[in-house]
Amino acid sequence: MTTFRIAPSILSADFARLGEEVRNVVAAGADIIHFDVMDNHYVPNLTVGPLVCQAIRPHVQVPIDVHLMVKPVDRIIPDFAKAGANIITFHPEASEHIDRSLQLIRDNGCKAGLVFNPATPLSYLDHVMDKIDMILIMSVNPGFGGQSFIPQALKKIAEARRRIDESGRDIMLEVDGGIKIDNIKAAAEAGADTFVAGSAIFGQPDYKAVIDAMRGQLASL
Repeated sequence: MTTFRIAPSILSADFARLGEEVRNVVAAGADIIHFDVMDNHYVPNLTVGPLVCQAIRPHVQVPIDVHLMVKPVDRIIPDFAKAGANIITFHPEASEHIDRSLQLIRDNGCKAGLVFNPATPLSYLDHVMDKIDMILIMSVNPGFGGQSFIPQALKKIAEARRRIDESGRDIMLEVDGGIKIDNIKAAAEAGADTFVAGSAIFGQPDYKAVIDAMRGQLASL
């Protein structure tokens, strides 16, 4: 039986009430808090850093999943680990030495993962599956919230699922970008088990109703 996880992205939350927002979304049934870090260098936007992660950490008991859209990555990894991150993922294009970056995350006590943009090949996984705890498939091009799901991502999710199954390892398969009630089932059918949703949740008045509806779609599998 697959364990499905809903991971609301605080990128779409009300930043003036961030502590309250993360408490509310966890109370509504979120399993993970997804924390998007953009540097206006690797991606064309600027968001939040370790201090904000540290600020929300006391408000929730669930894991904080930090998605680093920054280049270079190694310098900032220990800061997020100290700030309370549980999972840290990064883009292979943003690291000079992917194996070293993955090991750095693990050495700092966090689970480690790689993120794949729509045009990034999964072949980066070939030599590092033993250091991977999460694979994150981007179903939009990173940099902005509120984009539409790219259907081609379903094939990539299925290929990543095949690789995970063949490895025999317990690796989470996350999908991020345009996930909504009407497409979460398709992503799950392709093999995803962890679903990042930003505006689909935080853009609605009733977080619990949205998360319950998403779980309803997943329960029908």
